[in-house]
Order: sequence, then C-alpha cells, then structure tokens
Amino acid sequence: MFNFMKLVQNENMKIYRRPRTYVMLGLLLALIAAISIIGYFVDDNHTASAWSMIMTEVMISYMLVTVFTIIIASSSVADEFTSGTIKLLLIRPWTRSKVLLSKYIAVLLYALGMVVVMLVFTVILNMILFGYTNETASEVISPLVSGSVMAYLLKYSFLKYVSLVVTTTLAFMLATVSRSGALAIGLSLFLILGVNSFSPLLASLKYKWADYILFIHLDLTQYLNDTPMRDGTTLGFSVLVLAIYYAIFVGLAWYVFKKRDVAA
Repeated sequence: MFNFMKLVQNENMKIYRRPRTYVMLGLLLALIAAISIIGYFVDDNHTASAWSMIMTEVMISYMLVTVFTIIIASSSVADEFTSGTIKLLLIRPWTRSKVLLSKYIAVLLYALGMVVVMLVFTVILNMILFGYTNETASEVISPLVSGSVMAYLLKYSFLKYVSLVVTTTLAFMLATVSRSGALAIGLSLFLILGVNSFSPLLASLKYKWADYILFIHLDLTQYLNDTPMRDGTTLGFSVLVLAIYYAIFVGLAWYVFKKRDVAA
C-alpha cells in the first residue's frame, strides 16, 4: 500500500510540476474575482447578495473546472506515450493496473482540489464584498427549493462533482484507448460541450431507449429543483445509468491498457 501511495504521489508531482496547472487555476480564480468585483461596482441599488453571486459563479466555474480536468485527464496517459516515458514506468515493479490506477486517482484528486479551492475562494470573496445575509434557498434559487442556501450549495457541488467524475473518466478512457491527448481532449469537449447542449432535445425523444442516453443524466442538479429533463426519471435512476457508463469507461480503459503493447 505504501509503495502504491508513492506511485500516486509521483503522479501528483507530475501534474503540479507543470506551469499549465497553475495557469488554469489562476484563470479560474481570476474569472471568479472579475465577476464578483464587476458585480460589486455595477450594483448601485445593492440588489445583489453574496449568496446569489456565489451560486452564479459556482455554476459558471464548474464548466471551467470540467474543461481543465478533461485536459489533465487526457494528457495524463497520452503524454507518457508521446514522450516515451511509459516504458520507464512499466519496467518498475508495478503492475499495469496500478500504474493506470495511480494516474486515475491523481486526476480525480486534482479535480477535487480545484472544486474545493473554487468553492472556498468564491464564498470568502463574496462574503467580504457583499457581506453575509441570512437567506433561504427559496429566495436565492427558486421558490421550489427549501432549506438554507449553504445546504443547497453543498448538494449542488456534490452532484456536480459526481458528473465531473464521469466526464473525467470518459476523457481518461479516450486518452488511454487512443494514446492521443489532443484527440481525447477534442472528442471529450465535443461530447460534453457540443452534444450536451442538445440534451433537452434528446430528452424529448419519444423512444424508451432515450432513457439511457448518457447526456440526459449528466446534470444531476436537475433533481434539486425537481425539474428532470425527461418525465419519469428519478435521481436514483440517473445515478444508476451513470454508474453503468462509468463501469464501461473504466473497464474499457483498463482492458486496453493491459492488453496493448505499450512498451513497444
């Protein structure tokens, strides 16, 4: 176990040793700061609250975190093939499964770290600028939502992270199968940003098989407001569909990586 954790640590070092990691984090925080500061100075009537700004920025930031995580996930495996360092990994006393798992865990930890930093920075910055207000979720989000805004934010962030894990796994699988970071990034972004834009259209299909389309279930936050894209679907059903796709993505990535002559 200790040796495996060292392997995960090594993969984390590869991620955080690269300047692009900090550039992406800087872009994320700069975007959040810009929205908050602009909102503070243009809100002459003081209609904006800290919580409304926080929810708006978190919704926007999650899309950016998804894009950045796709880039990291796609390059994690593909860059090893491009540089030829995959051979050095495989001559060490670690199985291929452990090598791939360490990369996968490092990517998920990166995604989690980005989400945590984003949430903490957003909350603190807006509380400083706009001050704390004791608002409910029904006042900030929708009359259909009850409870505190903080509880809603935590639920929203958790459900978004579940979707982020599935999306990251898809990009990781594509990079492992294709051994091309550019192809994996391009295809992942096309599927997530392009095809996902047509989710409402896909959800309107009158066929039973449409219940199992991945993109209809990726946004689990639709159930927070009790507004599912497709009639009859529930949070549990969407989680089950995502779990099936997740198992397929993981299984395919590990099968290809173990069978392919990666050291050639």
